Amino acid sequence: MAALSHLLAPYDPWIRFEPYLLPGEEHLLGTNDLGQDILSELIYGTRVSLIVGFGAALMATIIGTAVGLFSGYLKGTVDEILMGLTDIFLMIPQIPLIIVLAAFLRPSFWLVALLMGSLWWTSTARVVRSKALQVSEMGYVRAKRALGFSSLHIMLSDVLPNICHVVMPKFLLSIASAMIAEASISFLGLGDPASKSWGMMINFAFSRGGFINGYWWWYLAPGLCITLFVMSVVLMGHFLEEKEMSILRLE
Repeated sequence: MAALSHLLAPYDPWIRFEPYLLPGEEHLLGTNDLGQDILSELIYGTRVSLIVGFGAALMATIIGTAVGLFSGYLKGTVDEILMGLTDIFLMIPQIPLIIVLAAFLRPSFWLVALLMGSLWWTSTARVVRSKALQVSEMGYVRAKRALGFSSLHIMLSDVLPNICHVVMPKFLLSIASAMIAEASISFLGLGDPASKSWGMMINFAFSRGGFINGYWWWYLAPGLCITLFVMSVVLMGHFLEEKEMSILRLE
């Protein structure tokens, strides 16, 4: 739906109609204070919200996997340095820092995704490191080390494929966290006002009297979309984690 938003949306989200229309045949979810069709805003907002969620989660997963992989396999001084760096990032109050940086820098959903992705990799790094420590001591890995294969070759060809199943749940949970953070930052008015996102829709409804005047159709749809999407992603992540735990118990 996000990729085909320009085809699925009944109207251009910037076109103005009569303001404050209740949901009906012409406007299934009504219109806002500017007369913009809320369903069209919602569909276009899907693209921005998903870009932020998936972009931040992908960046955090790549960084966390790389740090955990090198730390768990190489051990020693490399492990101490990388885990020390991880501990430093864990001490940083991430959401307040993102809010402060977003307030001083030019508002952009790309900036929000970049900030979240560069800060939220620590939990992934710890999980990957723990698994990499186990895999690095397996017989076939030790045999390849004895045969003279490079550490990078072993990490990419033998260790990484055996830790992917622990990375996916962290990736899904990172998507949920990023989307909640994007909605929170946008609600505080620190998002990009020129872009349509679910968080900005709620922000406009709040700041322009939608809550006070009872225009429930203005903020209900984006709120439900955020809630349902985050719940579905979290449930998938927990399902994969439970599946991994059951496999470990069998072993």
